[in-house]
Amino acid sequence: MKHLKEEKTFVLIKPDGVQKGLIGEIIKRFEQRDLKIVALEMFYPTVEQIDNHYPKDETWIKRLGEKSLSTYDKYNIDAASLLGTNNPSEIGKMVRSWVIDYMVSAPLVRMVVQGLHAVDMVRKIAGSTLPYQADMGTIRGDFSNDSPALANSEKRAVMNLIHASETPEEAKHEIAHWFGDFKAHDYKRFGVD
Repeated sequence: MKHLKEEKTFVLIKPDGVQKGLIGEIIKRFEQRDLKIVALEMFYPTVEQIDNHYPKDETWIKRLGEKSLSTYDKYNIDAASLLGTNNPSEIGKMVRSWVIDYMVSAPLVRMVVQGLHAVDMVRKIAGSTLPYQADMGTIRGDFSNDSPALANSEKRAVMNLIHASETPEEAKHEIAHWFGDFKAHDYKRFGVD
């Protein structure tokens, strides 16, 4: 059995996190909670890398469109007049393309974070994926204020600073996608390990 402190998760600092100069602050937040950075790199992603990062299956794309339609409904925005359709699959494809455009607009920082319940801890530290709903004290709550309503009306992705794997299985897949067959840096932290 693996030691509980060896759970790994994947984190991607997105273009707005890099452009706002938050790389160090984001890493600091993880390290302050006794998590270790065991792999780290700044890079420019290719469209292909980002395209392969996000799901392409019809169910996921339709769900993305349905979430967008519910946001439009909540704020009394006519999706058909703005986007030319009310079809959730078509809208999902549009949103997915906005996300890809956003993710290749600037360098990203990819990292593997390790520690006790790393997947859940990183997501808790990051805060809600919708920055306007994120609690103060989280990365998104402290440094971002964006919403799907604004993003959709401007035909762009929600700018929410970071991506963090949702499950250990997703983390394993994303680490393999972004780092390949990597060897984590193994080191002890003073007072933690």
